[in-house]
Amino acid sequence: MTSGTPEEARRPSEAGPDGRERRPAPLGGGATVRGAGPQAGRDAPLRGSAEQGARGCADEAAGLPAPQLSARAMDLLMPMHLRVDACGTITSVGPTLQRICAETPLPGRDFFDVFTLRRPQGVRDVAGLLRADGRLSLGFRTGARTSFKGLAVPLGTGAGALVNLGFGISVVEAVRQYALSNSDFAATDLAVELLYLVEANTAALEESRRLNLRLQGAKSAAEAQAITDTLTGLGNRRAMDEVLTRLEEAGRGFGLIHLDLDFFKDVNDRLGHAAGDAVLQHVGRVLVEETRGEDIVTRAGGDEFILIFPRVTDDTVLRQLALRIIARIEKPIPHGDQQCLISASAGIAVSRGIGSVAQVLLDADRALYASKARGRAQATVASATP
Repeated sequence: MTSGTPEEARRPSEAGPDGRERRPAPLGGGATVRGAGPQAGRDAPLRGSAEQGARGCADEAAGLPAPQLSARAMDLLMPMHLRVDACGTITSVGPTLQRICAETPLPGRDFFDVFTLRRPQGVRDVAGLLRADGRLSLGFRTGARTSFKGLAVPLGTGAGALVNLGFGISVVEAVRQYALSNSDFAATDLAVELLYLVEANTAALEESRRLNLRLQGAKSAAEAQAITDTLTGLGNRRAMDEVLTRLEEAGRGFGLIHLDLDFFKDVNDRLGHAAGDAVLQHVGRVLVEETRGEDIVTRAGGDEFILIFPRVTDDTVLRQLALRIIARIEKPIPHGDQQCLISASAGIAVSRGIGSVAQVLLDADRALYASKARGRAQATVASATP
């Protein structure tokens, strides 16, 4: 005996895969009839009951047991989770969170002894966590000042809570502090993408810094080379001009010695240019040794040297220095198995910050020629310069 509506009774039965007779589904409860074309028109009156069918499926699903996740699955999905029982005791912890707290295992400890809650404030039990919206802001009660964002959800009536933590915007600092890698985060965590971006940006900034240092070094080397005499290592005429310009602009007094080598051409003609270069280098060393660190020693060209002495305006002191330099230069200079014999003449001028640099150079040049006219190996002071 069959039951159902007359329409159902008239519908043909179908044989299932096992050969048994299978009746069509009842037309009520949101069922639909397969078909197209004219048959589809008969489906229209059935659509109104679709919501009832959906509610029925939901009601059935609500009665199913909740899916159970293995400890391995929990660790993969939430590597910074904690299980907390109803009394607040931590019963299990994710691998990344335990790594952060490597010195103090968390299972068995009270959640509220380990963490201090910034939001919600004043909560001291699991029930209080769950009464809020579950969103947490917290940090370690002692030790590292790491900040966490968290979410707490109930595990079941009286079963405690599942708390999942994250670093929030502190993730970059945490990665550096705890030496974390992408394997310490869930594969779907956007923090991993952020870490890649931070690493790439850090590498780019470091490369840019190294490039800037190289460029700055090359620039400094080029600038130094532009004002350096390559043979002696002293300043060149450009360096001399820059120093004199600064002194003139500052209105500072200074002394100047214009030194010219005597008999240098004889060395070049008799022993060759290599010997001449050796003599120039030797004279350069003598000049550096006889002057202060703040004095400027330059090779103005050929066998001429200009010595500038900031804040030294006593021409007697300058003449004594010039004579001492000449005495050292007159000592034989060895070159291979030969001895190079030269001397030097000096012209001295002083500026007290009033006259022009051009006038000081002219006065020193005139004093130099006066020294040569007196028989060379002399140091002559120019007439008073303003």
